[in-house]
Amino acid sequence: MEGLRGLLVLVLVLVSVPCSDCVRCFARFDLNTGECNEEIGEVDEDDCCQNPNYGYMETDGQCESCGLPAWSSWSSWSLCNVLCGQGVRQRSRKCFGIDQSECENAPLSEKLQTEPCSGVCCDDEGWSSWLAWSPCSVTCGGVGVRKRRRECSSPPQCRMACSGPSEETERCTAQNTCPVHGGWSSWFGWSHCSATCIAKSDGDVIIPSRVRHRSCSNPSPSENTSPPGNGCPGDVLQVQHCSELPNCAEDGSWGAWSPFRPCSVSCGVGLQLSERKCDSPAPRYGGKVCEGPSTQSKICESPCPVDGFWSGWSSWGECSGSCIPQGRAIRRTRQRSCSNPAPSSNPPGQNCQGDSHQTENCDHLPFCPVNGSWGSWSPFSSCPVTCGLGLQVSVRRCDSPSPQHGGSPCLGEARQTKICSTKLHCPVDGVWSEWSEWSECKYPGGRDIRCRKTYGSHSRVRECLHRAHNGSICEGDNLTERRVCYYIKDCNMNGHWEAWTPWSLCDPPCGENSVRSRKRICKPDYTGYNLYPPRSSEKASFYGTPKVNCGPLPIGEQQDQSQPCINVPPCA
Repeated sequence: MEGLRGLLVLVLVLVSVPCSDCVRCFARFDLNTGECNEEIGEVDEDDCCQNPNYGYMETDGQCESCGLPAWSSWSSWSLCNVLCGQGVRQRSRKCFGIDQSECENAPLSEKLQTEPCSGVCCDDEGWSSWLAWSPCSVTCGGVGVRKRRRECSSPPQCRMACSGPSEETERCTAQNTCPVHGGWSSWFGWSHCSATCIAKSDGDVIIPSRVRHRSCSNPSPSENTSPPGNGCPGDVLQVQHCSELPNCAEDGSWGAWSPFRPCSVSCGVGLQLSERKCDSPAPRYGGKVCEGPSTQSKICESPCPVDGFWSGWSSWGECSGSCIPQGRAIRRTRQRSCSNPAPSSNPPGQNCQGDSHQTENCDHLPFCPVNGSWGSWSPFSSCPVTCGLGLQVSVRRCDSPSPQHGGSPCLGEARQTKICSTKLHCPVDGVWSEWSEWSECKYPGGRDIRCRKTYGSHSRVRECLHRAHNGSICEGDNLTERRVCYYIKDCNMNGHWEAWTPWSLCDPPCGENSVRSRKRICKPDYTGYNLYPPRSSEKASFYGTPKVNCGPLPIGEQQDQSQPCINVPPCA
């Protein structure tokens, strides 16, 4: 068992070797339409047809079946081929499959059927009157076209009454000169911003702006045409705020000095301090800080070390990028100095406590676009068939990474296939042959029962054909059929006339001298024959054609009738 499993693995191979006799192979063939569906790829015809359900297409574009020869269904009857009077209608069917000699040798009547019909469109009017011409396709400046249409008012069976085109086209000329509509030139460059920074005045923000312009000169609208050309739509100027500019600097100014504080130490030499603040106003947006000291002091007899004190924080610096990339942060910083005052050196004062720098994330920025990228191809699926050819599939996903924040999607295919071959022919199921002719009616032991009212029996046989590659045997187990019979071949019998047989189809179904026929039925008189003999569950049959005497027909009546089929198309 393990050896067999290994062999099956070995035969699942990719069919990629170029071949001169390759065909397009399809996993489905529709017997009624003759169409191929679910394409597998280009392979050798023999490999494709290891599965009898498949179909293939050669360079001529005709789809062929890999199965046994089989007839399609009959097409629908065509419309009558004449509008009025006697004509014919036809239907056809096709044979598909490998080795179509069985079908090709069949009589023409197996492929094409013809029967008489009467055209019912004698009074059909066909086309309506032509509608009015459409406007010319050009309204100025030269030659155009115009069209008109007409409608076929006939019912479907009378469409032949509408021969010729449903639409007419003719040239038309427009003499006047076409107006030239204005078109904008490209935008000229932006002007300089109207100021170098964003200012504030009485609480209002004043943002500088810049402008650019364009001219209606590409081309200029015509003035000497009728009508004149249209001017350019839109604005000649564009204004844009210079919002990227920094805020205008606001210089700081000192407030009033505070009263001197008590001595800073309880012993030694100390200081009495007076302070003033740079807040009238405070400096903003890079404005100058107040010049001069923020504190003044006078010595007092309380000598102690001077501890450091922080200055105010600076403004935040620029972000380290313009968008936030995936998995990383964009940051900005600000600083302060231990200089308000600086710690004394003799005696040494304490340094400022805390950090001199602060950092924060620039969470207000947009995320950077992330372009999609394909992940790895999945392993090819196992071969989906156990015989013939199949398709193995491999897929990949656009998730390494997925596109985000307006990034581009992945380019290319998300699915790829390859053909696999088992190198094993699919089972071909058997199909029954036609029944043979019934054998001669005989009595057991060979007793002559011809022209006697003694029943015998006869039989017919059929075969299960085309079974191959371990395919299923034909459904049903009756290779032979047997029935009770009476032997009446060439026997003289009385009879009586009955109705006509139905009219036959036209023979031949195409070309000249096509006729149809029917006969009066001369039915034999089977009086005296036991139609349900003893020990028989079925009605007895009659073998052979007797010589029946039905007597003369009434005066003026015929035994056979034939009619020519009119307007039969020639054979293709």
